[in-house]
Amino acid sequence: MIRLGLKSEPYWFDLLPGVRVKVRPFGTALFFAAQSAMVRVDTQGETTSEVIDALRGVAFIKALARLSIIEWEGVVDDRGIPAPVSPEAVDALMDIWQAAAAFERIYARPISEIEAEKND
Repeated sequence: MIRLGLKSEPYWFDLLPGVRVKVRPFGTALFFAAQSAMVRVDTQGETTSEVIDALRGVAFIKALARLSIIEWEGVVDDRGIPAPVSPEAVDALMDIWQAAAAFERIYARPISEIEAEKND
């Protein structure tokens, strides 16, 4: 069984206390675009599969966040001024592990659950 009904319009969600993000709906195009970033990540010099997997996972989440986040509230720069959404700012937000973990859990996990449902 597979449940249909993914969101079709941009929507807001609370990422962390005091931080909200507005995202594009997560669909096939975003998934494959982010996946291509994961494949292209430089893993030269890494010796363990765990480190390589972690680097690829981070590349996927950062790419997905860059592609999907279109607005935010509660994100400020190092001077305390509201930061505009930009690829660099999104990457900086995803460098905060709590933000990356929440983004994966709230935004990306529902798609992975669809993958799991088809294996039931």
